[in-house]
Amino acid sequence: MHGNEPEPPTGFRRSLRLRDGREVVIAPLTAGDAEELGDALRHADSETLYRRFCGTPPKVTPELLRYLTELDYVRRFALVARDPAGKGVAVARYEATGAPGVAEVAVVVAPGWRGNGLASALLRMLAEAAQARGFTGFTALYLADNRPVAELLASVHGARVISDGIAEATARLTSPPG
Repeated sequence: MHGNEPEPPTGFRRSLRLRDGREVVIAPLTAGDAEELGDALRHADSETLYRRFCGTPPKVTPELLRYLTELDYVRRFALVARDPAGKGVAVARYEATGAPGVAEVAVVVAPGWRGNGLASALLRMLAEAAQARGFTGFTALYLADNRPVAELLASVHGARVISDGIAEATARLTSPPG
């Protein structure tokens, strides 16, 4: 940690068994993850990057990595999922938008880890964190032909609008029954 960076919240470190039996550990992303995140961005397959950024990805710079990893855990919050060896396999984040109570959400999962419920679990944890911090809705931009993202957002009853091949989904955050 650098000087006055906020401490990551303690309630978001969890172990998760995926549908295929593999396990991951999920924890808040920190500034200490910058180097690994940079390597992941530099070495990710082009389709993953294109889908995540809805086009050409940004250049990986120290400024970008600081921006992605130095979080306040209130208006900007991110989680990383790690395999048993400690390697990051997914990142999920939300960031406050200009609209009151609304945060933009993004999830990226390494190709070999997709289809096992990891993105859904990360989205649920982000929703939990966002609600506890006063957010009432999520929005997401994604390529309209990205079926896995469309299905994920439909599972939380998100509405979507498509324009020029880009979909914008919105979902109201609701408290879990209880």
